[in-house]
Amino acid sequence: MPHVPIQRHRLPNGLRIILSPDPRAPIVAVNLWYDVGSKHEKPGRTGFAHLFEHMMFQGSEHVAKGEHFALVQAAGGTLNASTWLDRTNYFETLPSHELELGLWLESDRLAGLLPAMTQEKLDNQRDVVKNERRWSVDNQPYGTWDEKIQELLYPEAHPYHHSTIGSMEDLSAASLEDVSEFFATYYAPNNAVLTVAGDFEPADALAMIERHFGPIPANDALPPPPDVAVAERLGREVRETVTDLCSLPRVYLAHRMPTFGTDAFEALLVAADLLGVGRASRLYRVLVRERRLAQDVTVFPFPVVGGASMFTLWATARPDVAPAELEAATVAELDRLAADGPSEEELERVRNLHAAAVESSLERIAERADRLSMYACLFDEPERINTEVSRYLAVGADRIRAAMAGTLRVDNRLSLTYLPGEPQVAATAGAEEAVS
Repeated sequence: MPHVPIQRHRLPNGLRIILSPDPRAPIVAVNLWYDVGSKHEKPGRTGFAHLFEHMMFQGSEHVAKGEHFALVQAAGGTLNASTWLDRTNYFETLPSHELELGLWLESDRLAGLLPAMTQEKLDNQRDVVKNERRWSVDNQPYGTWDEKIQELLYPEAHPYHHSTIGSMEDLSAASLEDVSEFFATYYAPNNAVLTVAGDFEPADALAMIERHFGPIPANDALPPPPDVAVAERLGREVRETVTDLCSLPRVYLAHRMPTFGTDAFEALLVAADLLGVGRASRLYRVLVRERRLAQDVTVFPFPVVGGASMFTLWATARPDVAPAELEAATVAELDRLAADGPSEEELERVRNLHAAAVESSLERIAERADRLSMYACLFDEPERINTEVSRYLAVGADRIRAAMAGTLRVDNRLSLTYLPGEPQVAATAGAEEAVS
């Protein structure tokens, strides 16, 4: 595996800086993570972190509305942003000689978004987010699955209980004062990590960063992190059935699991790959190829850093296959792997796939910058990027069996079944009800 170079710096205003030079291609990535996500939102004000992902492209003190996109694209670059439960990130990839353009644009909206914020921009982007919700959640087959999993795996008052995109009611209620307060609270240099990766001279890049970000004041009243403590297990089985405008039934199984960054999370990541990655994986082989019960199968952990993460899988039934039969077959494979563990051949397969995937992704400067920001923002340890593969390779069969036995068990399971029909909840055994 290539060793990723890392230089760490911190400005007096608290901005953490990660520099990772690589002269092999004449491009550079600017990547900024803010330690704010949907878990930081107040009750009745959900969706603010995601709304800000949109608002941050609506112009700032010295950049007109839409000009951030126009300037980067005119320079031959690409850009985007994303929101998650634990963070929000913004990123550009540019020709090397345009590094300062990316740094200036990010610094201007950090320092000068509030003066350019207007009711018209808020109303416009609120409507954009509502339409995004209609398209990706409300009017999409199975579109509410992740929202329902969060609702049922975490108690109502927990910061992970609500979805990142927020509710229509909360988006409608958002005022200009509300969003200004949210920005002033969390969008501060001492709540951010800036990574620059690619073809640049570190001394020159650091001088640019100091020039553009150094004058921005810290927020000395930054609130403490939200309380995300929750038991790692549900302590019961939870079942819900939903009718939806879908053509085939689909079964989702979800479990609370140890948090991202722990040894147990790493073991369950390997288990997820054994179960669901590739045509040779356990669930694909048995459910799709051999027994022909499922059209598809997907397995993945949701990596969050507070309280408990989520181990999630789904299988879409073939026509005329009963969801109960599909669920029983899926659970049987989970139990079989937890009891017997994987073979050395299976472990070798997923290890090779994982190493190749990590190595390939780190060859992309944008992905390298994003992972450095992630490890710095979530763990204050960007060096974890250089141990990703070795941590995965260290997971053996005994660790997998132990982690699965502790997590993928009936008293820690949400079973969520989608059936074709009119979109309504057909039968529920909710999060507060224990099911024997």
